[in-house]
Amino acid sequence: MAARRIVILTEGHTDPLTAKTATSVLRYQPKEVIALLDSTQAGKTSGELLGVGGDTPVIARLDQADNPDTLLIGIAPMGGKLPPAWKAIVLEALDRRMTVVSGLHDFLSNDPDLVRRAQERGATIQDIRKNNERDVSNWTDLRADCLRIHTVGHDCSVGKMVASIEVARELARRGHDAKFVATGQTGIMIEGDGCPVDCVVSDFVNGAVEKLVIANQHHEILLIEGQGSLAHPRYSAVTAGLLHGCLPHGLIMVYEAERKTINGMPHVPLQPLPKLVEGYKALAALHMPTRLIGVAVNTRLLSPAAAAEECSRVSRELSVVACDVFRDGAEPLAAAVLALREELFGGAAAGSEQICRST
Repeated sequence: MAARRIVILTEGHTDPLTAKTATSVLRYQPKEVIALLDSTQAGKTSGELLGVGGDTPVIARLDQADNPDTLLIGIAPMGGKLPPAWKAIVLEALDRRMTVVSGLHDFLSNDPDLVRRAQERGATIQDIRKNNERDVSNWTDLRADCLRIHTVGHDCSVGKMVASIEVARELARRGHDAKFVATGQTGIMIEGDGCPVDCVVSDFVNGAVEKLVIANQHHEILLIEGQGSLAHPRYSAVTAGLLHGCLPHGLIMVYEAERKTINGMPHVPLQPLPKLVEGYKALAALHMPTRLIGVAVNTRLLSPAAAAEECSRVSRELSVVACDVFRDGAEPLAAAVLALREELFGGAAAGSEQICRST
């Protein structure tokens, strides 16, 4: 299959938090991205604005891109709505017979104007979050020797997907059959499969996650991407469904150093890490005991020296390994995953976990 020629739309929102979809696609699919579209930052590069993508140019108009075939919506705003001013840009992309890829909650394929234009021009709209999940959890057919590791967070937008991918890739470098299991729109764009659990009807979240696990448990180790946080007033329901759907053997906590309040809710302070870890473990233990095996610290706001000290402090506080997967690499977390696997399974033969109970 030929590589796509992607223009990422971030108009007026080219910052690391809002444009986290753009940042991750630039990081993990750099050869496919030919430009960012943001007229307010035209002439700059993605490296300057987002810290990834190197010299990928920021352009002001679609006609400045070199033969693009895909327009990718590069933001993950609160509420998941398309900014009204962007509709004209999407219409222009459809006029150019480009495929428009969106991970927003606001489905572009539900907009009559966009659908009509796509049909007239022979273009395609892909809504990554659109799904028809209707399965409930059954607690059967889980392989006993497939290790399930789940990344959880103290907030949303802290790097749970990145930590999952980096640990999976480090395990693969060590010769292990590890699979990143995507549960959000950006992860699905990168991995090519997964389930957008934050857009599944609440009754079916656990079942959708369980189905995703079963579909991938032929792998030795699963790194299951977390969403939101138990402490987030808006997104905790998705977090709980993921936790109970994937029944993890181990947890990796992800947090951003120096963040003091909930993302998007500056009046709500973040919970202390030890309290939050105990909350995750207690909620998981209603169905299956789990343990914290490591912490992935997002230290983007810290100097190298301060980052090293923060990782050491957290490691002492929680008695597990702690590292920044970009600054330090994911080796300490991968080693913790393998140590847990050896402790739990050793040379155990394959089988099924018919019942998962806490003890």
